[in-house]
Amino acid sequence: MGVLVVSYPAEAGSRFDADYYLATHMPLAERYWRESGMTGARPLIGGAGPAGRLAAMVLIDFAPGTDIGAVMAAPASAPVFADVANFTDIAPVAHIFLDA
Repeated sequence: MGVLVVSYPAEAGSRFDADYYLATHMPLAERYWRESGMTGARPLIGGAGPAGRLAAMVLIDFAPGTDIGAVMAAPASAPVFADVANFTDIAPVAHIFLDA
């Protein structure tokens, strides 16, 4: 299994609409990525850590063998990325993890 972790590091004055993110963006991502191997998602809203505050973070699970980088680069992912501006002005930070 692979996991795509996307975080939204908050800064003073940044905008993040958690209601839109949960009700609209996450179902949109699932609609486009489910057929590409997405098996589930765990969104987390708010939080602070030693490096600062996160407006949100999501762990998106993909089936074993899924090339997550290829899923993200596919033209079918364009609507998911275009929707980000509808709920935040924070540049998302993405990391791909694979089971060892």
